[in-house]
Amino acid sequence: MADMTKVSPSICAYPDEKYENLEIEVILPGVEKKDISFKLTEDGFYVRATKEGVEYVDSYAICCPVVPDKATARYSNGVLKVTVPYQQPFENAIDVKIE
Repeated sequence: MADMTKVSPSICAYPDEKYENLEIEVILPGVEKKDISFKLTEDGFYVRATKEGVEYVDSYAICCPVVPDKATARYSNGVLKVTVPYQQPFENAIDVKIE
């Protein structure tokens, strides 16, 4: 097996026009969809993709919490585009019992 060159992919992350979703674009030239792994938590994401001789790999923090279960992703022409909604401020709030 040949040595793999590890590189960090180009990433662009920005809010949509209504500030409801985070849009994440990962540039992965020459990579096939089957060779991409993308993992998302409420405060970060990890991407790993391979093609002959190259491994794109990195992890990133997200400053505003998102809802990973509602994420959608598309891959076309070497660009992985992930859309994930931001959490509402009290979405995971816990009701505190008052005595």
